[in-house]
Amino acid sequence: MNARVPDVAIIGAGIVGAACAHELAARGLHVMVIDRAGVGTGTTAAGMGHLVVMDDSPAEFALSAYSRALWLALAPRLDARHAFVKCGTLWVAADDEELALAQTRQQALQAQCIACHMLDAGQLRQAEPELRDGLAGAMVVPDDAVVYAPTVAAWLLAQPVAGRIDTRLASEVVALERDGVRLADGSSIAAGAVLLANGIQAPELLPGLPLQAKKGHLLITDRYPGMVRHQILELGYVKSAHHQSGTSVAFNVQPRPTGQLLIGSSRQFDSLDPAIDQAVLARMLRRAAEYLPNLPALQAIRAWTGFRPASSDGLPLIGPACDAPHPATWLALGHEGLGVTTALGTAQLIAAQMLHTQAPLDAAPYLPARFASPGVAHA
Repeated sequence: MNARVPDVAIIGAGIVGAACAHELAARGLHVMVIDRAGVGTGTTAAGMGHLVVMDDSPAEFALSAYSRALWLALAPRLDARHAFVKCGTLWVAADDEELALAQTRQQALQAQCIACHMLDAGQLRQAEPELRDGLAGAMVVPDDAVVYAPTVAAWLLAQPVAGRIDTRLASEVVALERDGVRLADGSSIAAGAVLLANGIQAPELLPGLPLQAKKGHLLITDRYPGMVRHQILELGYVKSAHHQSGTSVAFNVQPRPTGQLLIGSSRQFDSLDPAIDQAVLARMLRRAAEYLPNLPALQAIRAWTGFRPASSDGLPLIGPACDAPHPATWLALGHEGLGVTTALGTAQLIAAQMLHTQAPLDAAPYLPARFASPGVAHA
């Protein structure tokens, strides 16, 4: 192949695209990363950066647990810019029924060798004094962490690798072509393969992809060091996260290394408007105040929205597409709220499939071939 032609053109410079670029280049490929804006400026910048093991399904658990282990191994190489903190996740039970569910989940995670333990009401009070009285207890997953994903994305693209990583930013891909991609300025970039890692923009290039945008709100406060020590979520967050219609909110708060609090979360299906929906934001904050009574007294600095690319079955699309203009088109899409957590694992799955090497875990649950839609690989 001509040295001037990249082996892979990656569309999207968020954390998933950057991780894939780094992994492929580490294995000796020449990669071109193309983004319509900049590195980590889209969904990656809008999220919380929570590195969390989730177990709604065996496939979700496998990818999130494996990927979190990769993050923990990478952490010693990161620095203050990346704001990596192993704060742990505290799943709060509001009543005895939720506490029983937390105990069942704790036993299931422990059976999969995930460190976690239960707190009774008194221990929860000691762990997080700002939480309201009357909570039944909590499950703690101490190895969960937080990270500032935009700076990690830039760092991954800048690391020395066996191959090569080039970037072309402020360049919008408007079409896939048989030999590469076409940009909005009319120019084309040839590539041996194309990897779509551009989230909710991907259906613009491959119509029919089973993706839906979930709008979410976040708010960050002024600095209140030590007020919250863990990433804290209500157990109802899992149910909220998997709603397939309507609007939902759930308590989710993260302590940033700066001492600020990052507060979520909300999910909307009925809006593609990036503007803040004041009613939804207010509902989200009221829910958070039910757990943190002193929250209304804190000074808010900024609120914003983002759009999570969600697949119709809740699992990402990681693997080859078909019926695409370029015969070697790949997908790394649809991670919804787990894009940061699963970015490193996704990159390894993509690289193993592209290069026909042994995958670190079974790729079958994530293959786009499970959907019979235009632009998606068929079994």
